[in-house]
Amino acid sequence: MTNSTKKTTTKEKAKLPPNPFIHEILELASKQRSKVKKVEILQEYGNPALKSLLIWNFDDTVVSVVPPGDVPYKANEVPVGTDHTSLRKEYKHLFNFVKGGNDSLTSLRRETMFIQMLEGLHQDEAKLLMGMKNKSLNKMYKGLTESVVKEAFGWNDKFVRPE
Repeated sequence: MTNSTKKTTTKEKAKLPPNPFIHEILELASKQRSKVKKVEILQEYGNPALKSLLIWNFDDTVVSVVPPGDVPYKANEVPVGTDHTSLRKEYKHLFNFVKGGNDSLTSLRRETMFIQMLEGLHQDEAKLLMGMKNKSLNKMYKGLTESVVKEAFGWNDKFVRPE
């Protein structure tokens, strides 16, 4: 008889740096195999910016006033964490791009502001913002569904606006 020993490997949960970019949180959540793990990641790294973006993406009452489809902008190609802003800082301005948010803006001014925001973000964050505007984050990030998001943040039938 041979004595076989099982190798036990402990998989540590991947950790993100403090104040991670929103795209990093969603990428990590999408890499998880189970709904429970996805929910845990969203809860652990949840912040008002992430919640606002997910509400815009999944809440049907939030209507974008930026034209659908791709927006022509010049991608910011500098490395992550250097010469650009983040959605964590810029999410407070998103009200300008939804119906009822700032209806006094002209379409041209609104679209110009949106392009400027995209160009100031890291290219991965800009892609995320475009996906959110088109309500397609669930296509960009595997397993990021409305039910996962609602479970992560305790939202039932209605989405709760972050403070």
